[in-house]
Amino acid sequence: MVRDQRVEPEVEELWEAFHEQVNMPSEKLRQWLLTRGSGEEAFGPDPDLDLPEPGRHILRILGKRKTDLTPDDIQTMRDTLDLIQDLMDAKPARGNADDEWRHSLLDLGHDVLVER
Repeated sequence: MVRDQRVEPEVEELWEAFHEQVNMPSEKLRQWLLTRGSGEEAFGPDPDLDLPEPGRHILRILGKRKTDLTPDDIQTMRDTLDLIQDLMDAKPARGNADDEWRHSLLDLGHDVLVER
């Protein structure tokens, strides 16, 4: 059985916007999330399971093709874009020097230090 490979125009636009805003390569995001997820405690037997959300779901989306997106993936992409926009709109006076703000964006796969 051949699967229909067409993607709805809205999903196509969402995919492009998501990959524009989530500007960290998947391996860099994974390393960041592993660092954030470790906290005070040691990793469990499978470190990937200890990755914080929504970063873990964002990371899974980065490894998918558009045609393989689930409705849950599409909602996560919308939510991620909204969260990134909200954080960008609330940029603190210290800007990129504000670690809490920058780390919140990194948790979503957006590095403000990456030039477009």
